Amino acid sequence: MLPDRPGVVALPPLIYLAALILGVALQQFVPIPLPVPTAARWIAGVAGLAGAIFMATARFTFVRAGTNVNPMKPAISLVANGPFRFSRNPMYVGMATAFTGLALATRIGWLLVLMIPVLALMHWGVILREERYLGAKFGAEYEAYRGRVRRYL
Repeated sequence: MLPDRPGVVALPPLIYLAALILGVALQQFVPIPLPVPTAARWIAGVAGLAGAIFMATARFTFVRAGTNVNPMKPAISLVANGPFRFSRNPMYVGMATAFTGLALATRIGWLLVLMIPVLALMHWGVILREERYLGAKFGAEYEAYRGRVRRYL
């Protein structure tokens, strides 16, 4: 019998945290400055905050539904309300938006460079694995949800 969990490669917040730490460290040794004007930095900061709020709202929706937020644990129920009406992965969209906003607001170019492998790892190592798991666990209910709601935005 297969384990009742998606088998993701790592916890998504840790993927972003590792990229943040690596990006800040690389910026100290081999800087990639971003020429972002002050007004754009403020806009990026607001966008990053909006991403964090979107992520937190999605997390709260999971908690309220009584299902596990941690993708290393089994899904208890399929959540299709709140921000999950617009995106099948609002927590991950929020993390990516917050991370990008932080990169632009702080003008740390390495964070944008590292977004490429982070997004690839999230897509193939987390999201597609979760989708296979949810399809197997919830069957037609998940397939109907998948047909109604986009993967990202």
